[in-house]
Amino acid sequence: MKNSIGAGLILTLSGESHGDMICAVLDGLAPGIAVDEDFIASQLSRRRPSGPLDTARREKDDFRIVSGVFEGHTTGAPLTILIPNGDVRSSDYDRFHGLPRPSHADYAAHVRYAGYEDWRGGGHFSGRITVGIVAAGAIVLKALERKGIRIGTHILELSGIRDRDFEVLDDGILGEQIKSVNAMDFPVLSDVRGAMEEKILGAKADGDSVGGIVQTAVSGLPAGVGDPWFDSLEGAIANAVFSIGGIKGVEFGSGFALAGMRGSEAADEFFLEDDTVRTSSNHNGGINGGISNGMPVVFNAAVKPTPSISRPLGTVDLIGGGPAVLKVSGRHDPAIVRRICIVISSMTAIVIGDRLSLRFGTDYLR
Repeated sequence: MKNSIGAGLILTLSGESHGDMICAVLDGLAPGIAVDEDFIASQLSRRRPSGPLDTARREKDDFRIVSGVFEGHTTGAPLTILIPNGDVRSSDYDRFHGLPRPSHADYAAHVRYAGYEDWRGGGHFSGRITVGIVAAGAIVLKALERKGIRIGTHILELSGIRDRDFEVLDDGILGEQIKSVNAMDFPVLSDVRGAMEEKILGAKADGDSVGGIVQTAVSGLPAGVGDPWFDSLEGAIANAVFSIGGIKGVEFGSGFALAGMRGSEAADEFFLEDDTVRTSSNHNGGINGGISNGMPVVFNAAVKPTPSISRPLGTVDLIGGGPAVLKVSGRHDPAIVRRICIVISSMTAIVIGDRLSLRFGTDYLR
């Protein structure tokens, strides 16, 4: 089981949904980076459930930084964050033991780990583990912001309701849009929140769930970051985003729509603006040959509907044998699309921080 990602800046995660705590370790941070614990707390609050649109599980996320920070700055040693689990109800899962929940990792994990996995609430495969990504990512997001690099994610589509895209060809507008969605508890760019919330609550009333598409933009990333072929910037971001449970598709720039264009339509023509090379469109999402070209990096991620629903679904009994029917009870999100936005921004920040460290050295973020 590989629980670490990165080469220059490395994130390691540990913990289970119903274990004592979640742990995130950032190794490779330069010494002297300011650590704002109030900002970490605010980022965690954006991930935290907050109402009828989310799970009823309410964790305080009272994190503790136990190494790697002294007098408000990183020391250069591994930075370790602990986030206790408090609001657990493991008894909710007793009757699920041996009955893998459809579209969850239960069966695959049971086979891979020979039945020794912690199955309560999904164990190490639970979305609860993403709290560590957000806590660690907050430190990197703030460091990137000081370098003029901003990252934001909004809900582009939910159950057929579509928000407008980021305006990526104007750095000023994009920067303001990123700041705007980063200040929202329900990040959208247009007046679609009410319609999206109705879709979520409607699915919840039916004992069902909905998915969607989220869009992420990275503004201010210099050209020349990344490598060709097997260490491409696209590959690194996609690898990290796909590690987040519920993500089933990633496309950069115009993505699959490029397949229907002619070359003349898809060409991002170059021009000079105040001695800076820019492109007249951004169909390639700010990346050519696996390397950033100085335009905003933009990608969309498909989020599947939450697999835990209170409708009867077919499964198998791994203990007694034979077919079974499972109706999931307990506390679950009717949609994870809102809460996953900050997770993707945080994960993207860690990848960007890693690639910048490889390109310019680890002191770049100081």
